[in-house]
Amino acid sequence: MNQALLIIDAQQDLIEGNKEEKGVFEKEKLVNNINTVIDKAIEASASIIFIRDLDVSTGVGPGFQVHKDISVPSTAAIFDKTATNSFYGTALQEYLNQNKIEHLVIMGCKTEHCIDTAVRTATINHFDVTLVGDGHSTSDSKILSAEQIVCHHNETLHGHYNVDNFSVVRNTDEDLFIPIHNKYR
Repeated sequence: MNQALLIIDAQQDLIEGNKEEKGVFEKEKLVNNINTVIDKAIEASASIIFIRDLDVSTGVGPGFQVHKDISVPSTAAIFDKTATNSFYGTALQEYLNQNKIEHLVIMGCKTEHCIDTAVRTATINHFDVTLVGDGHSTSDSKILSAEQIVCHHNETLHGHYNVDNFSVVRNTDEDLFIPIHNKYR
């Protein structure tokens, strides 16, 4: 089975924060977990894909780039997006189809926006998804803490399905590239 690690908006200014935005919850843990899962993806011969949001730092400079402490493999594919949805207006779907990807492991920022949208869009586009429960983050909203938002989405997206494909939530220390979706079909 062909698989891919999809790391969404793990950008310097989004993770660390800047004058306009607060940094994300447990940012050091997030960066460490992303690096751990990148190593697992390499070991599993999975494709590695980074998505960058052009709204971060107006799409330029060091703040726009993938976080400085994340090890980006030279073989990684990188797509830039202009919408919340990583599939909208990008070559992501085409790349996944060309590489016959069936299973996506998803990590990154921000939980309630780009992560939630990617998980749901992937399932309707015929991909099984593993959301890394300790591999996505956000900042506090006006009504919920970042921790509450992450916990809520882990609960809501575990078992989210669109008839043929669905998502499960697993953590960094698990065998993320040994999919468990068939146990639930």
